[in-house]
Amino acid sequence: MPSLVLELAPRRIRINAVSPGAVDTPIWDKLGVPEDARAATRAGIPFGRFGTSDEVGEVVAFLASDAAAYITGQEVAVAGGW
Repeated sequence: MPSLVLELAPRRIRINAVSPGAVDTPIWDKLGVPEDARAATRAGIPFGRFGTSDEVGEVVAFLASDAAAYITGQEVAVAGGW
């Protein structure tokens, strides 16, 4: 990522990454993950719950907005402290 930041910053192109943790989506059911495994995953998250797709989307929207105009070369973990 640092080389992209250096290459694209003069063109005002920002390079950031969003790294979601465990998010409550239908994939858990599609994969057949049992509730005890889900509970064990939740237990390892300091917030004690899965994130939501809206919470991840809000971070993406922020990074794409003018409010984040001076942010580049960053990875944002949306993972409840996991």
